[in-house]
Amino acid sequence: MNIHTILFDLDGTLIDTNELIIESFTHTFNAYGRKLTRAEAIEFIGPPLKDSFSQFAPEQVDAMVETYRKHNMKHHDNYVKAFPHAAETLAELKKGDVKLGVVTTKMRGTVEMGLRVTELDSYFNTVITLDDVSHAKPHPEPIIKALRAMNADAESTLMVGDNFHDIEAGHHAGVKTAGVAWSLKGREKLLSYKPSYMLDDMSDLLEITGV
Repeated sequence: MNIHTILFDLDGTLIDTNELIIESFTHTFNAYGRKLTRAEAIEFIGPPLKDSFSQFAPEQVDAMVETYRKHNMKHHDNYVKAFPHAAETLAELKKGDVKLGVVTTKMRGTVEMGLRVTELDSYFNTVITLDDVSHAKPHPEPIIKALRAMNADAESTLMVGDNFHDIEAGHHAGVKTAGVAWSLKGREKLLSYKPSYMLDDMSDLLEITGV
């Protein structure tokens, strides 16, 4: 069956927030007396903040999340940009009547900031954030919620992401999946989760959908 709906993760997939996130994690751990390597910071990219911080300091999770968010929002617009060909590809897909959505583990406030600063905010039929669900990816709830919002079928939907959470959530929800080769996690790591497709460039979606 053809792809009629595409759901995108946001950070690391559509918009490049990698350095902002790494810098925000480093700053937060420093504030709580722990040095973080770049490799350690990269491992935290993807899951909700509470999950990441609770591994290290369960009793300080809320305070660490607040420190992270304050730093992240203060420096947000200096770092964040769209990945190459994101805007052009979204415009072509929309012209081709493909329904588009965002499914992210971020809170709505920072999601809206990211979409606004990269000027991608006009392309999406629905945006599902951490605020909208009880269970974050890799649970299928966010994808199922997006499908309902757009009246879309799982069989003709593709979930695109840079992290195993995205691929696994897609598998659990019964949709097709695509990894992005520009993921900081690395192409090989993503391939190990068996996505239906691997994108070398965002514009590969035009070929996949036949737009």
